[in-house]
Amino acid sequence: MSESLVPETPTLSPKEPAARQPTDWRTDAMQARIRKRYARERRFRLLGLAAVVLSAAFLAFLLVTMIAQGARGFTRTEIALPIDFAGAGFEVDRAALDAPGADLALAGAGLENVTRAAAVAAFGEQGESYIAQSAWTHVREAVKDDPSILDGRPVIDVPASTDIDLAVSGQGTPEALAAVERLEAAGALNRGFNWGFLTESDSTDPTQVGIWGALKGSLLTMLVTFLIAFPVGVLSAIYLEEYAPRNRWTDLIEVSINNLAAVPSIIFGLLGLAVFLGTWNLFGTQVGPLLPRSAALVGGLTLALMIMPVIVIASRNAIKAVPPSIRDAALGIGASRVQVVFHHVLPLALPGILTGTIIGMARALGETAPLLLIGMRAFIVNPPDTLTDPATVLPVQIFLWSDEVSRGFVEKTSAAIIVLLAFLLAMNSLAIYLRNRFETRW
Repeated sequence: MSESLVPETPTLSPKEPAARQPTDWRTDAMQARIRKRYARERRFRLLGLAAVVLSAAFLAFLLVTMIAQGARGFTRTEIALPIDFAGAGFEVDRAALDAPGADLALAGAGLENVTRAAAVAAFGEQGESYIAQSAWTHVREAVKDDPSILDGRPVIDVPASTDIDLAVSGQGTPEALAAVERLEAAGALNRGFNWGFLTESDSTDPTQVGIWGALKGSLLTMLVTFLIAFPVGVLSAIYLEEYAPRNRWTDLIEVSINNLAAVPSIIFGLLGLAVFLGTWNLFGTQVGPLLPRSAALVGGLTLALMIMPVIVIASRNAIKAVPPSIRDAALGIGASRVQVVFHHVLPLALPGILTGTIIGMARALGETAPLLLIGMRAFIVNPPDTLTDPATVLPVQIFLWSDEVSRGFVEKTSAAIIVLLAFLLAMNSLAIYLRNRFETRW
């Protein structure tokens, strides 16, 4: 009896699952699952859009608030003050007005008293309170520019007092508001751009303060910070990524750098105070401080220590992102290890390195705590000329003005914040331009 050539059909046991059938997308259950999936995707997109809109709204609120409050800080109210020098009996040696001691000669001759007396004569008994404390210095400059006005009765524009300045915007006392109405009726009030805010330094009179001293101090401090932190940070990253052996010591260095990037900034202020301004015991002799207190050089060194770990970490990641094939190709055509790094790897990693530098420099520009510890909160009247001159920076100047009692400093504080934001945007724009300039695609 011959065996059948047709194989028997295998039978499935009850425990064995049946073969999976193709999914029927037309069923109601599957259509409901698809609708839920699309609904979740729409909700996620709406949440992302809402987050972007909320962030933009907060940024717009910040900018509008700062501009609205700080715009008046760039303007100044002035009073047209008639002064009768001859009638007041003011006499000064005309030859001294061309000498270096002209300021001292005019002050010694009683020019300040003449200015205040002229305000009383022109606007009544309260006229002295209408003009700023520094009004006589503007009269002094007018006399130095044209000594012939001493023979006549000139009308000189002098800054108004803080109360009058606030009353012009409707924020003053009832007495000041009434005084503003009288001055406007007499045509003695005018308001214009305050160039002195951009060219002068700190002062106790809010009508006389300027931001130039703090701005110049910030420029010098950021220059020192960049010249130290950038090359040291990049070279450290190159060594750790391209040359350093992989052992427990390099692992310890990497962990230390990552930890330093998260250390509070005030700790670096204490470090700068101890290292750069501390007293050292050298062979039994007290030596120090090594550097002058409240100088841009000390501030730059302290901030360089603070942002250096950030630059090292960003530079290492940028160097690591360069494809190994670039290195292999350069070595294959006979390039040395140094040529590979500086001619091929570093140019390709430069955009990422500059990104880390932008983040570090922006953080350094807005820091206040470490600079307060090294003494950069002093009252600086003259802008610094060198890196070792006493200086302050914009964040510290803003902090000091915000703590003043006089209401006239409120607008100046907001205006200084606008200057700080403009400085930050200019610095970041330059760095972004350089990053895009050296960016290479492969």
